[in-house]
Amino acid sequence: MRISLARILVVEDDEVMRSFVVNSLRRLGIQSIETASDGVSALRAMIVFKPDLVLTDVHMKPMDGIEFVQQLRTHSSPMVKNMRVIFMSADASTATLETTMPLGTFGYIVKPPRLETLQAKIELALR
Repeated sequence: MRISLARILVVEDDEVMRSFVVNSLRRLGIQSIETASDGVSALRAMIVFKPDLVLTDVHMKPMDGIEFVQQLRTHSSPMVKNMRVIFMSADASTATLETTMPLGTFGYIVKPPRLETLQAKIELALR
Protein backbone atom coordinates (compact mmCIF):
# COMPACT_ATOMS: atom_id res chain seq x y z
CA MET A 1 0.00 0.00 0.00
CA ARG A 2 1.27 3.47 -0.87
CA ILE A 3 1.70 5.55 2.26
CA SER A 4 -0.37 8.41 0.82
CA LEU A 5 -3.41 6.10 0.56
CA ALA A 6 -3.23 4.93 4.18
CA ARG A 7 -6.04 5.58 6.65
CA ILE A 8 -4.38 6.38 9.98
CA LEU A 9 -5.89 6.74 13.44
CA VAL A 10 -3.79 8.88 15.80
CA VAL A 11 -4.49 8.22 19.50
CA GLU A 12 -2.85 10.94 21.59
CA ASP A 13 -4.11 12.74 24.70
CA ASP A 14 -1.87 15.79 24.39
CA GLU A 15 -3.47 18.23 21.95
CA VAL A 16 -0.17 19.83 20.88
CA MET A 17 1.47 16.45 20.19
CA ARG A 18 -1.67 15.21 18.42
CA SER A 19 -1.53 18.23 16.09
CA PHE A 20 2.21 17.72 15.57
CA VAL A 21 1.71 14.08 14.54
CA VAL A 22 -1.25 14.91 12.25
CA ASN A 23 0.75 17.69 10.58
CA SER A 24 3.70 15.32 10.15
CA LEU A 25 1.42 12.74 8.52
CA ARG A 26 0.09 15.40 6.16
CA ARG A 27 3.68 16.32 5.23
CA LEU A 28 4.11 12.66 4.24
CA GLY A 29 1.12 13.00 1.91
CA ILE A 30 -1.36 11.17 4.13
CA GLN A 31 -4.79 12.80 4.01
CA SER A 32 -7.10 10.23 5.59
CA ILE A 33 -6.45 10.83 9.30
CA GLU A 34 -8.74 10.46 12.30
CA THR A 35 -7.83 11.33 15.88
CA ALA A 36 -8.81 10.18 19.36
CA SER A 37 -7.68 11.48 22.74
CA ASP A 38 -7.68 8.13 24.61
CA GLY A 39 -8.19 4.40 24.18
CA VAL A 40 -11.92 4.51 24.87
CA SER A 41 -12.66 6.99 22.07
CA ALA A 42 -10.16 5.19 19.83
CA LEU A 43 -12.10 1.93 20.14
CA ARG A 44 -15.22 3.72 18.93
CA ALA A 45 -13.30 5.38 16.09
CA MET A 46 -11.90 2.02 14.96
CA ILE A 47 -15.33 0.72 13.96
CA VAL A 48 -16.43 3.86 12.10
CA PHE A 49 -13.13 4.97 10.52
CA LYS A 50 -11.67 1.52 9.70
CA PRO A 51 -8.01 2.58 9.71
CA ASP A 52 -5.15 0.72 8.06
CA LEU A 53 -2.84 1.67 10.92
CA VAL A 54 -3.04 3.09 14.44
CA LEU A 55 -0.40 5.35 15.99
CA THR A 56 -1.04 5.38 19.73
CA ASP A 57 0.46 7.03 22.77
CA VAL A 58 1.26 4.75 25.70
CA HIS A 59 0.32 6.89 28.71
CA MET A 60 -3.26 8.24 28.60
CA LYS A 61 -6.33 8.36 30.83
CA PRO A 62 -8.87 6.78 31.28
CA MET A 63 -7.62 3.98 28.99
CA ASP A 64 -3.93 3.97 28.14
CA GLY A 65 -2.37 2.71 24.93
CA ILE A 66 -1.37 -0.65 26.40
CA GLU A 67 -4.91 -1.45 27.54
CA PHE A 68 -6.24 -0.12 24.20
CA VAL A 69 -4.03 -2.52 22.22
CA GLN A 70 -4.90 -5.39 24.57
CA GLN A 71 -8.58 -4.67 23.84
CA LEU A 72 -7.84 -4.69 20.11
CA ARG A 73 -6.09 -8.05 20.32
CA THR A 74 -9.10 -9.70 22.00
CA HIS A 75 -11.79 -8.02 19.87
CA SER A 76 -14.31 -10.21 18.02
CA SER A 77 -13.82 -8.39 14.70
CA PRO A 78 -10.81 -9.72 12.73
CA MET A 79 -10.24 -6.22 11.27
CA VAL A 80 -9.88 -4.77 14.79
CA LYS A 81 -8.08 -7.77 16.28
CA ASN A 82 -5.37 -7.75 13.61
CA MET A 83 -4.96 -3.96 13.41
CA ARG A 84 -1.45 -2.73 12.71
CA VAL A 85 -0.27 -0.57 15.61
CA ILE A 86 2.76 1.60 16.29
CA PHE A 87 3.31 2.91 19.81
CA MET A 88 4.53 6.48 20.37
CA SER A 89 5.77 7.77 23.71
CA ALA A 90 8.29 10.07 25.30
CA ASP A 91 8.85 7.17 27.72
CA ALA A 92 11.57 4.92 26.34
CA SER A 93 12.17 3.07 29.61
CA THR A 94 13.01 -0.62 29.52
CA ALA A 95 9.91 -1.43 31.60
CA THR A 96 7.57 0.29 29.14
CA LEU A 97 9.26 -1.28 26.12
CA GLU A 98 9.05 -4.73 27.71
CA THR A 99 5.32 -4.21 28.30
CA THR A 100 4.47 -2.88 24.85
CA MET A 101 6.55 -4.99 22.47
CA PRO A 102 4.86 -8.36 23.12
CA LEU A 103 1.51 -6.88 22.02
CA GLY A 104 2.14 -7.55 18.33
CA THR A 105 2.93 -4.02 17.21
CA PHE A 106 5.04 -2.68 14.36
CA GLY A 107 7.33 -0.57 16.46
CA TYR A 108 7.85 2.08 19.06
CA ILE A 109 8.57 5.70 18.21
CA VAL A 110 10.02 8.09 20.79
CA LYS A 111 8.14 11.41 20.75
CA PRO A 112 8.37 13.85 19.25
CA PRO A 113 8.74 11.70 16.15
CA ARG A 114 11.21 12.67 13.46
CA LEU A 115 9.56 12.75 10.03
CA GLU A 116 12.01 10.18 8.61
CA THR A 117 11.38 7.79 11.51
CA LEU A 118 7.62 8.17 11.22
CA GLN A 119 7.73 7.49 7.49
CA ALA A 120 10.00 4.44 7.85
CA LYS A 121 7.86 2.85 10.58
CA ILE A 122 4.63 3.49 8.70
CA GLU A 123 6.01 2.08 5.45
CA LEU A 124 7.22 -1.03 7.30
CA ALA A 125 3.84 -1.53 8.97
CA LEU A 126 1.90 -1.13 5.71
CA ARG A 127 3.89 -3.76 3.78
